[in-house]
Amino acid sequence: MAVNVGGLVVLVVFYAAILATGIWASRKSKRIEKKSGGSRSEVAMVGDRKMSALLGVFTATATWVGGAYINGTAEVVYTPGLGLAWNQFPFGAAISLCVAALFFVKPMRSRRYVTMLDPFQMRYGRWLGALFYLPATFGDLFWAAAVLAALGSTISVIVDINRTVAVIVSALITIAYTLLGGLYSVAYTDVVQLVFIVVGLVVCVPFAMMNPAVKNIGTTLTETVYQEPWQGRLETRDITRWIDNMLYMILGNIPWQAYFQRILATGSVKQAQVISLASAFITFILAVPPVLIGAVAVSTDWNMTTYGLPSPHERGEEGMIVPIVLQHICPNYIAIIGIGALAAAVMSSADSALLSAGSLFTRNVYTQIIRPQASDRESMWALRGAVLAVGSLATILALETSSTFTLWFWSGDFTYIIIFPQFCCVLFFGASNGYGLIVGLVTGLFFRVTGGEPLIKMPALIRYPGYYEVDGLVHQALPMKTFCMLLSLTANVAVCFATRRLFASGTLPGSWDFLKEFSAPDSDSAPSRPEPAEVVAPADDAENTELPLVSCEKQSAQ
Repeated sequence: MAVNVGGLVVLVVFYAAILATGIWASRKSKRIEKKSGGSRSEVAMVGDRKMSALLGVFTATATWVGGAYINGTAEVVYTPGLGLAWNQFPFGAAISLCVAALFFVKPMRSRRYVTMLDPFQMRYGRWLGALFYLPATFGDLFWAAAVLAALGSTISVIVDINRTVAVIVSALITIAYTLLGGLYSVAYTDVVQLVFIVVGLVVCVPFAMMNPAVKNIGTTLTETVYQEPWQGRLETRDITRWIDNMLYMILGNIPWQAYFQRILATGSVKQAQVISLASAFITFILAVPPVLIGAVAVSTDWNMTTYGLPSPHERGEEGMIVPIVLQHICPNYIAIIGIGALAAAVMSSADSALLSAGSLFTRNVYTQIIRPQASDRESMWALRGAVLAVGSLATILALETSSTFTLWFWSGDFTYIIIFPQFCCVLFFGASNGYGLIVGLVTGLFFRVTGGEPLIKMPALIRYPGYYEVDGLVHQALPMKTFCMLLSLTANVAVCFATRRLFASGTLPGSWDFLKEFSAPDSDSAPSRPEPAEVVAPADDAENTELPLVSCEKQSAQ
């Protein structure tokens, strides 16, 4: 096939528009730096905490509605045996944003943290708090890799250019504007990208539904025509897994730096809550176009299209169903518009992941552990270096798609099972200490790994009541992810109470308190806390002013 010149022109124009927006936003960021006189690196991370509500809604929504959201939603609806019944992510994402707005926004924004890991380091010290840097960053790295891989495949299908070239060029553009202006470049490009997403998908769906090869999707919702109905099915034995997945998507999507980066950049707690709730509504609404694309694929007689038989499902190409529908069911000029929408969706997720990982490294590793005396200029270069490094690694992983899915899968699991329970403890459990943190982390990790995972063909070392086997692989009837998360949370709380009582009563000698949780800390091991100016709420948050997190246990022991 020859290169689709029209599609290539649209991509060039789109990439040029995004890069131009990023350059303009970087200049705006520099003006804000000069006007506020604040830290350059902090302006790059949280935008001087003056992000408007409208911009916040756009960037928060664009972060969620990415390439994985659009492609994954259509894929689940199209896949036989799954369908609408298992299309849980749009519901889970919307509810997650609501839960975060109601319970997590206030303690994070009112204390004026810069990153999600700040409360850990303030409570447990710089070293123990940085323990969560790796799982958090791995999540961002594999998230970026997965969406870049999806974009490369999509462009190669519709524009018919080399997949490697598509991935590398997309990654370079994303890295470039993220480096230029930090959060403001990411946020303003998100506005352009979200407009492309909405317009592109809204235009494409009607053309796909009107194609003569597509039967009425209302009929195929409940009736088998070309394959199983797209309403899907939920077997009785799968109900616990369905509940497990839903809780995982609701709670496991909260402790992500990309989300809190937007929340911490707002002007007040109330504004942050409004942004989160508004983006929840829009995120849910934007699931409609990819759901309809999946339904169209179910309702298509592929023998009447240029794709032909066997069908995408029979070829194992469910994950490519969006570009396949655009290429073979929509007119060529409409498919070109669709590719712009998909490119926008992917880049809006990738830039968020890169800035998130770079912020965590700069704030919680480089300036806390590697170079505490680093100047603001040096911190800014550390941020840029981290973004470049993570972007380069994500690009390499995106070109090795066989390994990306497995790593991305586990990073999501670990976020829910390891980070979420400890995140709850550090924010809401006043008696939390380092011993509970370590035991909770190890407990959740142990039981998740030994529980197995049939999706990636990992055997189960522990078989819980009600398990069943399919093709020699163990499926746990127990809601495994949630079970491990609750075990981790319970272990953390129990060990915190136990160590407090044992050290306070003298049952355990003070010399055993190697974390210095209940004895006067040495100057070398004392937790590194931000300066008061970084943790005292401003006047516009006066009603939400709270003291910074401190270790009450250590103070009482002294």
